[in-house]
Amino acid sequence: MIDITIENFEQDVIAASMSQPVLVDFWAPWCGPCKAIGPILEKLEVEYGGGFTLAKINSDEEQQLASAFGVRSIPTVVLMKNGQPVDGFMGALPEGKVREFLDKHVQALAGEPEEEEMPPDEVPESPEGQLEKLQHAVATDPSNDDARFDYAKALLLAGREADARRAFEPVANKVALSRRIDALARWLDAIDFAATQASPADLDARIAADRRDFQARFDRARLLVAQQRWTAAMDELLEILMRDKSWSGDLARKTYIAILEIIEPPKPKVAEGQVPPEDPTVATYRRRLSSVVLS
Repeated sequence: MIDITIENFEQDVIAASMSQPVLVDFWAPWCGPCKAIGPILEKLEVEYGGGFTLAKINSDEEQQLASAFGVRSIPTVVLMKNGQPVDGFMGALPEGKVREFLDKHVQALAGEPEEEEMPPDEVPESPEGQLEKLQHAVATDPSNDDARFDYAKALLLAGREADARRAFEPVANKVALSRRIDALARWLDAIDFAATQASPADLDARIAADRRDFQARFDRARLLVAQQRWTAAMDELLEILMRDKSWSGDLARKTYIAILEIIEPPKPKVAEGQVPPEDPTVATYRRRLSSVVLS
């Protein structure tokens, strides 16, 4: 179990979740239900034997983190994988329900013989394997824009910018026709902009001097996009939208929507008739956009 603050969040939650699931528990000392579920989560962390790491965030002391996750009531529990929230729940669930939740996402390791292998269909696919599969999908069906989006996105996330640009080039003329292609174009534009921006501190100084310097805020958001700091970029764009919803031909809103397209994870498979759960970060930032735009 790890106590999380804004200082160690990036390393102990975001970075750590790239190699192992991290279960984030938002709690507060005064919260009765938190005292009920806290020991259950700590017990299961031990029983799952390294299958996940429990990270606890005091929502009273770390309000910035609670706000970033859209926490409205506690306890709120969020499961992080590969740097992104993939599922979560609110309230003090009984132990059996928490186990059901974990079993959907976490491989319990305690008590398993080291030589035992996972069935082939359960072996996690390596990033290289995922890229090969996406590359094959594009090569097999070059007109599949969704596959091309996933491939270019995976290349950019892997830092292979030149390969991503080559994958994007055949659909560059479809920017006005596809929201996902438009999102890739804006991401690549942000990378180009970041390469020419000598001093990010200049933007911070301009914003500090004039909170309505929307161009500086937009440029700062583009720098954050280039760094793949998605929620921070959307927070900056919201600052523009709260003051001028239609600034520069609706540029802030369109860029915000592009980021949502980029961070939207693939929908998990669910039983027929069921609706897959929405990614909590995407859901939160969609609500924030709606509340600002419709206000």
